[in-house]
Amino acid sequence: MFRTMYQRTRILQCFPGLSLVLFLVLSLVACDVPIPQPEDTTPPNSQAPGGATTETEPSPGVPTATAMSGAATPPPPTLPDAAEEPAPVYTTIYGERLPDDAAPYHLQTYKVACDISRNQTIFDFAVSVYERICLEEGKLNDLFQDQLVTFDKDFNVIPASAERWEVSADGLTWTFFLRPGLVWSDGTPLTAYDWEATYRMIANPDYKWDFGWFYSGVLKNWDAVMGRTLPPEELGVRAVDDLTLEFTTETPQPAFPSMMQNSYVLQKKALETYGPNYNSRVETSVSSGPFLLTVYEPLVRIEMVANPTYQGYRKPRLQRLIGEYRDMDTAFLAFRNHEIDYISHLFLLPEDYEVIEQDPILKDNYLQHYGEFRTDYLFFDTYNPPFNDVRVRKAFAHAIDRETIVRDVFGEIRAMPAYGMLMPGFPGSDTTGTMRPYQQYDCEQAKGYLADAGYPGGAGFPALTMLQRNEPETLTAVYRATAASIQQCLGVPIEVATKDYTVFMDWLNATPTQIPFGVVSYGMDYLDPSNLLGVWVSTGRHAWRNETYDALVREANSLTGDPQRRLEMFRQAEQILVDDVGGIFLTHRWSGDLIPPYLVGDGFRQPDAQGTAGWHWGNDWAIGSIYVSKDVENYATYRDKLR
Repeated sequence: MFRTMYQRTRILQCFPGLSLVLFLVLSLVACDVPIPQPEDTTPPNSQAPGGATTETEPSPGVPTATAMSGAATPPPPTLPDAAEEPAPVYTTIYGERLPDDAAPYHLQTYKVACDISRNQTIFDFAVSVYERICLEEGKLNDLFQDQLVTFDKDFNVIPASAERWEVSADGLTWTFFLRPGLVWSDGTPLTAYDWEATYRMIANPDYKWDFGWFYSGVLKNWDAVMGRTLPPEELGVRAVDDLTLEFTTETPQPAFPSMMQNSYVLQKKALETYGPNYNSRVETSVSSGPFLLTVYEPLVRIEMVANPTYQGYRKPRLQRLIGEYRDMDTAFLAFRNHEIDYISHLFLLPEDYEVIEQDPILKDNYLQHYGEFRTDYLFFDTYNPPFNDVRVRKAFAHAIDRETIVRDVFGEIRAMPAYGMLMPGFPGSDTTGTMRPYQQYDCEQAKGYLADAGYPGGAGFPALTMLQRNEPETLTAVYRATAASIQQCLGVPIEVATKDYTVFMDWLNATPTQIPFGVVSYGMDYLDPSNLLGVWVSTGRHAWRNETYDALVREANSLTGDPQRRLEMFRQAEQILVDDVGGIFLTHRWSGDLIPPYLVGDGFRQPDAQGTAGWHWGNDWAIGSIYVSKDVENYATYRDKLR
């Protein structure tokens, strides 16, 4: 269905002008000559493929009538091989050859839908993590710079802007050596001083960076700078020279190279001249990454082109990126009409999955994967009633029928029930179900906990508002089903309310928290338990404190030389988190990318070490492998106007 509506019919042509005998011989063979390329101005029928002039006289080796009348049977005719027309060669702006099956370079575009309901205006991680443009809809963010390191498709740390790194004998100082020759698009060299300026900015409490907890307890003096007891110049980040950047940590951090996957950089000169939002204006935008901003009409359209000065590790094969804002409820239809090239699982409705399941082309091009090992969970202000009572938290945990919610609301193709923070398959995760009893659905047990806390049958329990940030319809349905499950089991009135994304994150990160009861999700920033469990330490983003948990996580963070013991300490910490109900864990998400068959590239088409393909989180280099194959010519797409 998907293909037949738009697939074009190839025109088959036969070689004209051959003699009658030759024509009869050739007519026994199927004849398939490609349509000439648009740039080929040769008149039809004037040349055979490859430029050979068409013969009008009998070809050599074809027997004459006299020879055919003799007693002896002549040998079979020997026909000259027609010269094959060489495949056209297309190159990028870097002079690099596109794969043989690539479409012409002017068709190398990638277009996505951006959610018009989210008023996002930021392109850069160092400016805002949660307000980046087209963050989940199409991966148009963080393309104006490279980090120090990145991950390959198997989550191994590989060089990016840094060509190598080393750690001191005491494990406290990490030195990164930048690749020589990296430049910004205005000709300014990319140097370690750009990173130094960026880190001093995000550590400044006046800036209120929305990801500040990430370096808490990690970078030397980070907490002191954030607490205004030291100036940003005392932060443990220092440019030794143009190509050498030094980080000092509070304790040994074995996972520090993985953390540097988030070391996106801003240009020092632009930062000082225009402020941190300089990339949100075309006239002030400057890039050391693979793309340049050429069009930005907020909530209307974004366009980027390949950066000709880029010297990094992910030189793009794509010529242009386009983002068009729309109601995401229409995104699946737009995808099926070939108006866009990508749609995330987050914006697919249950009925969309039914269509995908029935269409072999859609099904083959829906790539399911672990993504970022994202977990949805409830959180509380445990410093104030009613959630300062662990019995109330346990009651809520046992009142949620996760199995039914996943099966009937979320869909098993998109999620699995969660009973802890770490999704099975993540390092240190509970793969044996040891933690399941702490929060599994048991309505009678839930009622008992609530009665013990002084609220039998829900009597006297205060009315609650469960706050969520503005999310896709599918997630909102899951969160509402969660609230309904609690209410049905415990008789506790719960209203689900939505807050603007920015306001929600500001309230969540505030001290003290401004959200007594809420629901949110979190996915990994690097492949180590210290990341996902670090969210729950008392200096993290949630109003829950457990000193034993804090001690275990922090000790495991800095433990070197015994990886098995380190993982066991993280498992102990997660068990405390689940048993003390610092949060209630709902679902682990399967991620998925729906892409057209003509969008190809090793970065997401080839399975990873876990056997799953997809454009998953951390696979930043994939943007350099993507290209549009010539199969695009079989479809009516938005590119037709570019032909």
